[in-house]
Amino acid sequence: MTTVTVILFVLGFVALIVGGEFLVRGASKLAEAFGVPPLIVGLTVVAFGTSAPEIAVLIKSAFSGQSGLVVGNVVGSNIANVLLILGLSALVAPLVVSRRLIFLEVPLMIGVSVLMMVLSLDGQLSRLDGAILLAGFLLHLAFMIREQRGAALAVENLPGESGTDSIDSARRRRNQWIKNVLLIVAGLVVLVIGSEWLVNGAVAMARTLGVSELVIGLTVVAVGTSLPEMATSIIAGLRGQRDIAVGNVVGSNIFNILSGLGLTALIAPTGIEVSDGVLSFDLPIMIATAVACMPIFFTGHRIARWEGAMFFGYYIAYAFYLILTATRNQAAAQFRTVMLWFVIPLTVTTLLIFLARTFRHDKLRVDAA
Repeated sequence: MTTVTVILFVLGFVALIVGGEFLVRGASKLAEAFGVPPLIVGLTVVAFGTSAPEIAVLIKSAFSGQSGLVVGNVVGSNIANVLLILGLSALVAPLVVSRRLIFLEVPLMIGVSVLMMVLSLDGQLSRLDGAILLAGFLLHLAFMIREQRGAALAVENLPGESGTDSIDSARRRRNQWIKNVLLIVAGLVVLVIGSEWLVNGAVAMARTLGVSELVIGLTVVAVGTSLPEMATSIIAGLRGQRDIAVGNVVGSNIFNILSGLGLTALIAPTGIEVSDGVLSFDLPIMIATAVACMPIFFTGHRIARWEGAMFFGYYIAYAFYLILTATRNQAAAQFRTVMLWFVIPLTVTTLLIFLARTFRHDKLRVDAA
């Protein structure tokens, strides 16, 4: 591993962050111009923009024949989005969760996670599997566009200004539109370059250190391509835009599987191989983190700081397991057994008890009223 490889790897990270920032900023401004609510912006524009690093890395990895990086990046990013990003965001500022997320987007996130598991059971994601995932993405996108069409038309039909003020206002809007489009284009270009450097550096590091591409994808690349989501969610939470903070994570997870993995499997020359290790551990962990969102979001429609701390703690435990696996430590098998059969079921049981208590409290309050 040369110094140049390390420098390119670091520059790849920086390029992904900068490119994601450009893309999110430009796309968000364009969306706001059409009067789209913050939650929808978080679920669509911001989520897709912050998922662009993952998609860029996925496509590059697929054509380079690194299936471990492809699957590891998607699964690792989705786990990091929920446990690491939502955990840290809630630790910084408790997050309010909208009813739409609870009853529509989170169940969809769980559903697409299970769908990925089912399609991967034969050890491969074929072009047909990719087409199924991509079709799901297009249907989901069409639904959200149709849902917001009325709001966009209402904004367009608002009475405008007249005279010189109207001409100046139109010129300013045109200049802003051009600026935002240029930001989007620049962001995409930087993302493509950054993904090239990051993937090449990650593969070189994996070969030098004797670590599998899957582990690198689940850790270094997954966290690196999730940095735009992390920055966006934490900043949005601090600024009070908590719908964007949560919607960004949920929307990104849906996009990563449906659009990112779907598009990659569709265009990959020989499909995408899914290892037994991913099927037996990493995919179940990804599904478990998605399912864990339901009772947490239901309890008071918010993510409290203690819940954020629990998510963050789970991510540390997951990363620790990956380190044990990468170093071929004999304790990895025992740690995995404890996590799968004791810690995770205990947590799910605790969350279900909290959920039952919440429903009971709400029912008693309604009866008293």
